[in-house]
Amino acid sequence: MAKIVPLFSSSKGNSYYIQGNGSAILIDAGRNLKQIELAMKENGLEMRCVRAIFVTHEHTDHISALKVLLKRYDIPLFASRGTLENLTQYDKVPASARMNVIENIVETGDFRVQRVETSHDAAEPCGYFITTPDGRRLSIVTDTGFLTEDARLAISRSRLAVVESNHDIDMLREGPYPYILKKRILSDNGHLSNAACAEALPDFVGAGLTRIILGHLSEENNTPHLALSESVDALNRAGMALNADYTLDVAPVVTNGKSVVF
Repeated sequence: MAKIVPLFSSSKGNSYYIQGNGSAILIDAGRNLKQIELAMKENGLEMRCVRAIFVTHEHTDHISALKVLLKRYDIPLFASRGTLENLTQYDKVPASARMNVIENIVETGDFRVQRVETSHDAAEPCGYFITTPDGRRLSIVTDTGFLTEDARLAISRSRLAVVESNHDIDMLREGPYPYILKKRILSDNGHLSNAACAEALPDFVGAGLTRIILGHLSEENNTPHLALSESVDALNRAGMALNADYTLDVAPVVTNGKSVVF
């Protein structure tokens, strides 16, 4: 049995714990180490089970614990070449870190992890398509201005997917952010909106996706209700019923103790 526990998901920090057959991997480490360890403890999880850490990109809300974590725990780190070069250049990892470039696919701790192309204003960002030790497949695709063909293929092949539903377009446009930041978020190198996420979901559910987690919601430009409603409405229009054809959750800003088994 495999499960995913969204430890954190927002512009304040992101981290996902994926477990299968007694081992685990961690996707991103975007809060401080104490917060990550506490979130794990509250969910009955242990760092000693983590076989590898995979980083999507170098922005602070995805790597803020990384340097301290890798000093304390001898866990290998995987990321794109551009991400690793950026982390090294800006002293975000210790000299002792066991860094590994993921060009395409790696196998670690009986997990098979494939890099997935995303579009974001970072050095060389990516998402991940993961096969757990018991053969379950999932994708994590956030921090992307649009869904690349690579991302669409990965999600279509998954049983569970974390898909970004970052902002409500009207809330963002009418909100207090400066124009340059709004322009960045709305760009192809920014973040995926509720509307863009919802529009894509019927194709994914039609291809076999059954567990959906909406991730990286903006606390200023979105609400869980808006994100869920827009996705459910799009799936209803396609004739797909909640809790019959699919399940839908929102990854919490701070873990609420809920894991998703798939």
